[in-house]
Amino acid sequence: MSPMPYYVSPEQLMKDRADYARKGIARGKSILAIEGTDGVMFVAENPSSTLHKVSELYDRVAFCAVGKYNEFENLRIAGVRLADMRGYVYGREDVTAKAIANAYAQALGTIFTQEMKPYEVELLVAQLGESQESDELFHVLYDGSVTDEQGFVAMGGHAEALATTMGTEYRSGMNFEESLTVGAKALSASDPNRELDPQKLEVAVLDRARPRRTFRRLEDDEVVRILAGSQ
Repeated sequence: MSPMPYYVSPEQLMKDRADYARKGIARGKSILAIEGTDGVMFVAENPSSTLHKVSELYDRVAFCAVGKYNEFENLRIAGVRLADMRGYVYGREDVTAKAIANAYAQALGTIFTQEMKPYEVELLVAQLGESQESDELFHVLYDGSVTDEQGFVAMGGHAEALATTMGTEYRSGMNFEESLTVGAKALSASDPNRELDPQKLEVAVLDRARPRRTFRRLEDDEVVRILAGSQ
């Protein structure tokens, strides 16, 4: 007697994949991206000092992600190569966050629908403009869907709680010190069962005051000094 064939509807298959990816992402530490007058700031909970969640992609473009490190690291490397190729073939001003985010969306969409296992990642591509109004934030999900965000973006295990706090605390026109203070407060409030250690924060910025390569990381002592001054 031959085994009974089984059937899973496409809707159920996509739902199962989405649930799997969301559970993996929910296990990750949270990240905030915050627009302000000085530029775009990224504040991430990250106990590692070497495995970064926030990275430079090109002169005015940065990347941050949550989820499985090896998966989003592959995407980061692909993004750097794409940016370098476009900058070399066309021009440095032709390297845009929108083009890179679209490439990520296509890759993640293909993996989500065709591969055995979806990527357990959620990422953001940010581009620094001449002013806060011209900054761009593209939020790309595990299934390849992409949205254009403004103000701030919360990702990771406590994204909903982070977004709730940021919705209350965020205001347009904050400088870097204010953005870090608000971001750390939101991360701390998202999980009241533990105390946030400033030295376990990964903080980086796209700095509007820098002329060409605008990405820089804040050192631990700078983060601690800013947060101590805000209390």
